[in-house]
Amino acid sequence: MTPAARLAAAAALLDEIGAGMPTEKVLTRWGRGARYAGSGDRAAVRDIVFDVLRTRRSCAARGGGSTGRALVLGLLRERGDDPAAWFTGTRHALPALAAAEAAGGRAPEGWEALDMPDWLGPALRESLGEATGAVCRALRERAPLFLRWHERRADAGTAVAALSGDGIVAAPHPLAPTALVVREGARRLRQSRAYREGLVELQDAASQAVCAALPAGPGLRVLDYCAGGGGKALALAARGAEVVAHDADPARMADLPERAGRAGDAVRIATSGEVAALGPYALVLADVPCSGSGAWRRQAEAKWRLTREGLDRLVALQARILDEAAARIRPGGQLAYATCSLLREENETQVARFLARAGGGWTLEASHRFGLAAGGARDGAEQADGDGLFLALMRRSG
Repeated sequence: MTPAARLAAAAALLDEIGAGMPTEKVLTRWGRGARYAGSGDRAAVRDIVFDVLRTRRSCAARGGGSTGRALVLGLLRERGDDPAAWFTGTRHALPALAAAEAAGGRAPEGWEALDMPDWLGPALRESLGEATGAVCRALRERAPLFLRWHERRADAGTAVAALSGDGIVAAPHPLAPTALVVREGARRLRQSRAYREGLVELQDAASQAVCAALPAGPGLRVLDYCAGGGGKALALAARGAEVVAHDADPARMADLPERAGRAGDAVRIATSGEVAALGPYALVLADVPCSGSGAWRRQAEAKWRLTREGLDRLVALQARILDEAAARIRPGGQLAYATCSLLREENETQVARFLARAGGGWTLEASHRFGLAAGGARDGAEQADGDGLFLALMRRSG
């Protein structure tokens, strides 16, 4: 495919996504059906789609509309490229611009320029203060690829050397002791020896920082109550904890046995009925469903599909999960509440409400914001900060 043909393919896929189709489903179906597209073409089209989704409001303003064609036009203008060189109508490129398109578009303003919904802006500013602009700009960029090296099977130097042998350049990252950021060769990772042999695992640096802040160690019985894909369960198991993983949707944990086997760690997957029988636990991690605002670089469409009503439902669900998780903890045990959200109402306010409901039976021992949530975003071509995560650690009275 020519570069212009890749843009045309991305425009068509953006129309499907705009009609409500999930992004990954759209990209997967196109990749399987587009036999003319090589692996490089599929990767390039995917990058264009996500570049647009992260900056959809500003692309729509510059492109003069919300169709896939207008969004791609806006992306070109955002990058400073001449759209006429890409909209040629030849060799599967998009048709040439009409006069109105060539003369249309405008510079984005306000929250639009930061690619945030207007309704969410005030809550972000309350949560992030002076760092709001920098964090919003960071969310417009591609996320770095982070790895976790396995504490009982490698060290940073061993992992970096093993990755280098397969053409992957990685370096330690200060956000977590086990974190590596990949500088080059990210698409070679799954075929690399270091990945296949379990020396490294995919995990965001801020997610690793959350795990590092938890008091998990050999022999400690831990429940990962909302395990999802199991990244945190694996990180805790690598430290020797006895980890039980549960999720309300067991399908989310489908890959966990394979990942645990590759790492050589034991993680027990438990149904809802088994969770109570295996308890009580010394530590329960409730990494609850949330807005995902701290991870919108990776899940860009979620930013545009979140509504005030949807956020209210998430906040109510978080409160219910907190109460459920608290009931699984032994006297003197700890409850870790985590989100990948930037918003105070999902974080500090949610914890304060739980403690008020619980009366005097619980104490807050620590709370942290990591990565983008800590306001650590840096403007520039490379955003090497982890996702925005929050952690509160509470203890039940003995």
